Amino acid sequence: MAPVVRIRPLTAATLEQHGARLTVPTYDRSALVPAVVHLSVGGFSRAHQLTYFDEVAERRVSGGWGVVGVGLRHRSMQEALAPQDNLYTVVERSPDGERARVVGVLTDYLFAPDAPAAVLDRLTDPRTRVVTMTITDAGYLLDPCTGAFTPDDDVRHDLAHPGRPRTVFGFLVEALDRRRWAGTAPFTVLSCDNLHRNGDATRTAVVGFAARRDEVLARWITDRVAFPSSMVDRITPQTAPEERAALARRYGVDDRWPVVTEPFSQWVIEDVFCNGRPPLDQVGVRFVRDVTHHELMKTRLLNATHSALGYLGTLAGHERIDVLMGDPVFDAYARHLMDDEVTPLIPCPEGIDLDEYKATLRQRFANPAIADRLSRLCRRGSTKLPQHLLPSLRQALAEGRPHGLLTLALAGWVRYLQRTDDAGLPLPVEDDRGAHLQALARAGGADPRPLLAERKVFGDLGTVPGFPGELAAALHRLAHDGVRETVAAATAASAATASATTTAASDR
Repeated sequence: MAPVVRIRPLTAATLEQHGARLTVPTYDRSALVPAVVHLSVGGFSRAHQLTYFDEVAERRVSGGWGVVGVGLRHRSMQEALAPQDNLYTVVERSPDGERARVVGVLTDYLFAPDAPAAVLDRLTDPRTRVVTMTITDAGYLLDPCTGAFTPDDDVRHDLAHPGRPRTVFGFLVEALDRRRWAGTAPFTVLSCDNLHRNGDATRTAVVGFAARRDEVLARWITDRVAFPSSMVDRITPQTAPEERAALARRYGVDDRWPVVTEPFSQWVIEDVFCNGRPPLDQVGVRFVRDVTHHELMKTRLLNATHSALGYLGTLAGHERIDVLMGDPVFDAYARHLMDDEVTPLIPCPEGIDLDEYKATLRQRFANPAIADRLSRLCRRGSTKLPQHLLPSLRQALAEGRPHGLLTLALAGWVRYLQRTDDAGLPLPVEDDRGAHLQALARAGGADPRPLLAERKVFGDLGTVPGFPGELAAALHRLAHDGVRETVAAATAASAATASATTTAASDR
């Protein structure tokens, strides 16, 4: 008979008791300096950025860099973290097992709508040297055609009421203005979102906001504030309700909101800081001069393949990516999509073996211990595909390269918007533009031109000679042959083309 595990709440007072079953902080949390503010704390930031800073604290590097978390829209995170002294558990799962650790580097958590003044005080505090953020790509309010900052109603509120901001950029600009007047050095703003050149995007949004308040302030920010771009990577599914009970049974920890993630984690940051650089390089973070090649590798291989598998797999009736990757048809599709169509379009980052990286990606997708749901991969397609998949498709078309599997991925999204799978069942669409795009996709039916005319998503892709017909043909095959059969045929055609190209090259 298995021994009964005594379940205790997760608090600072119970840490020592939990230390017998899982890893807990051994550093003095009260000695942490609140040097980092993270805007919009979610599952990914708790599994990724905060674990790196937790390791910095654990190694007693530079006195430790404590993190203050800020919530912007939902009170639930504060309600979970406050009773447990801002402690939480990260469970890393692989096919070989799992390990759990308590992260203690979060020194405070503020819910911005309740305490905007307290958030501004934290951002204005001279001890705050870096502000990190995970607000999703849609949160930057950049016009997809021009790249310009486009204010919405919340931004207009912040411009009229700078002391009571609602948006990330309202908080950042007001805090930077206060630091400017106080003679305090500005903080570095470090985006951790899957957005092309996310540092440049953040600079555009912050300076664009500031210019609407004060041109002098905008110039000061341009001259003094650092906005390094970064690449972040760690597959972190949404925590299922049953995970809390599972954690309690295995480790005796009653954690209101644990995080489950994979062992793999990667963070590459441009070495551009204006107020001291955190010693993250000592815990596995790589600092580089230019992150662009790493970003392209990750977004075009991992994120684009995730989206392709999400839509096509869902249409085929699957719910989890690990199960999907167990089907040799979809595993081959993912491999050939990455090898034949995407890899020739991207430069290889220094020090990276792309073949090894892609093999690791497929292993990560197939990890049954994570069991990532395809529904998560299908969210926000109107912002994800223009960032991750369509650039490769557009480049392949421009260079006359093979693009059948990329086209099929886009056709999968169009069919997904039409909201039926192979069994004719309706599909949910979680997307800010969802209703509008669904209407366009349904109106066109087998003709994708009405949808492709949505330039905010597709740009000029619909005007590329011959491409609307190629997409229409892929849609026809999905509708008449079925998803799995269409994927298998397209993959075989891609493999044959790649083999012929290799043979021709060797003959030369």
